[in-house]
Amino acid sequence: MIPHKRPRILLTGELEAGALAEYKAQAELIRLITPDHNSLIKALADCDAAVTRPTDRLNAEDFAELKGSRLKIIANHAVGYENLDLAAARQAGIWVSNTPDVLTQTTAELAWALLLAVARRLVEGDQLVRSGSWTGWEPNQLLGTSVFGKRLGIVGAGRIGQAMARIGKGFGVELLYYSPNRKPEFEAETQARYLTLPEIFAEADLISLHMPGGPETRHLITAELLSSVKPGCLLVNTGRGAAVSEQALIQALKHGTLAGAALDVYEFEPQVSAELRALSNVVLAPHIGSATVETRRNMALMCLKNIQLALAGKQPPQALFNLA
Repeated sequence: MIPHKRPRILLTGELEAGALAEYKAQAELIRLITPDHNSLIKALADCDAAVTRPTDRLNAEDFAELKGSRLKIIANHAVGYENLDLAAARQAGIWVSNTPDVLTQTTAELAWALLLAVARRLVEGDQLVRSGSWTGWEPNQLLGTSVFGKRLGIVGAGRIGQAMARIGKGFGVELLYYSPNRKPEFEAETQARYLTLPEIFAEADLISLHMPGGPETRHLITAELLSSVKPGCLLVNTGRGAAVSEQALIQALKHGTLAGAALDVYEFEPQVSAELRALSNVVLAPHIGSATVETRRNMALMCLKNIQLALAGKQPPQALFNLA
């Protein structure tokens, strides 16, 4: 950090305790947890750096207002960054960084946990036992489906999608994948077979979504795609909620076209429709893909490292553009 003064860092959300202690040792902290938009802009202008959440949205008008202010960098505490207008940030001369890589394995683990939970109906089983109405073992009670030997379709073969596939090899699944660009090295490593998106939905028994956010992927998963799946198909989404039309998903689940789904992200997050919450064949998680102590600590410390370098006049290692 700058040796002659303690920089001022704005925090818009809680940080993992171990990382927070490091922040306190390095800087003056301004904690504005879940701020309203006007308060956020005012606080940003009065700080050297900020650690933001994916729900903190800053558009071109906001960055124009922040241009020439004290603010030097926004370190987004997430791998995604569609909440921030990068072109406007660059024009304002304000660095923006994110936290790639450190959450890859953790999020892939959560995707597998969700897949297994919906396949084996664990949430329904938990509710049955907690209700006090369980009467003991029955041969046809809560029959689920095995994942071993099934076809797993990965939609979005970035870091997390590829990690999901590698774990899948241990479950003996046949790997299919779709990505805007083919991944020859990934194919060679995992023997994954490249298919078009419609082919994935027609052939896979299990589908896991790992697409990034943005207008290109909004409602990428349509009612037509969902209607084309094989009987018994299960869908997992740990990527972006808006990649799936929520109403189309609800109808596919209601009518049994899709046997089940497990979701960590939602189209209108944090709002989740009552229709979706009422369905027994869907597992709902509160956006906890990276929620382990180790990963959240590493994410926060990565943000701090980017801040330190930006305030020292250097390019942050996870900068999303070049200011030079």
